[in-house]
Amino acid sequence: METNNIVEGVIVVLLILLIFFLFSNNRKNQKNMEEEIKKSEIDPEKHDNEGV
Repeated sequence: METNNIVEGVIVVLLILLIFFLFSNNRKNQKNMEEEIKKSEIDPEKHDNEGV
């Protein structure tokens, strides 16, 4: 009976750590994606000459 409580406690702690890891990783990826979108929306510099 005591072993079941220990195993359940370890599983709960691991689940909490997994959820924390997934949220932090998601935030980091979201920030990177937002920066890439901002960089792609910036208009490139225009050249003065009109050569093709």
